[in-house]
Amino acid sequence: MTGIGIALSKGRILEETGPLLARAGLSPREDPERSRKLIIPTARRGVRLVIVRASDTPTYVAHGAADLGIAGKDVLAEHGGEGLYQPLDLGIARCRMMVAVRQGFDYAGAVRQGARLRVATKYLHTTRAFFADKGVHVDLIRLYGSMELAPILGLADAIVDLVSTGKTLKANKLVAVEEIMPVSARLIVNEAALKTRRALLQPLIDGFARAVAP
Repeated sequence: MTGIGIALSKGRILEETGPLLARAGLSPREDPERSRKLIIPTARRGVRLVIVRASDTPTYVAHGAADLGIAGKDVLAEHGGEGLYQPLDLGIARCRMMVAVRQGFDYAGAVRQGARLRVATKYLHTTRAFFADKGVHVDLIRLYGSMELAPILGLADAIVDLVSTGKTLKANKLVAVEEIMPVSARLIVNEAALKTRRALLQPLIDGFARAVAP
């Protein structure tokens, strides 16, 4: 398919990207949240939005199915970022990737004593690397939702998940004990496409840069 594709996901990223798209002259011709279409034209001729699952955004861009994309740092860290140029931190969809445990669990003591921790998360690669750097042995349990249940029901000692306000943790009597990384959404570009189609892509990158400028 000809033209330029920008991959992004529905939900918080799409909601917070909307004003940036408008300032960059890339407003969608249809409401992506209401439309059933997965490819939506924008106000700029030849540029379309490609609606994908958040965790798939780097894959679509890295393999050239989309030229650009908007993805959270958490997703990019898990993906590895191979084949991707990351020119801009868009400063949206901010949160933190945290280690959290149930209230009363002595996380610091367990780490200090070299205990083997059971950790539930969907961020397997990032979590494994984080604890390996600390010299902590972990058994990882892959979960995709309702992460807070794992410590409550004894499935895991800790979870690694994104935390925004912390209200969900508090409601489930969990507490964040360590930050792994701050997270925000990044503009990503297919490296090969940037080399071969720079004249088309650079104006879009510059447009996003102006859109996020104070």
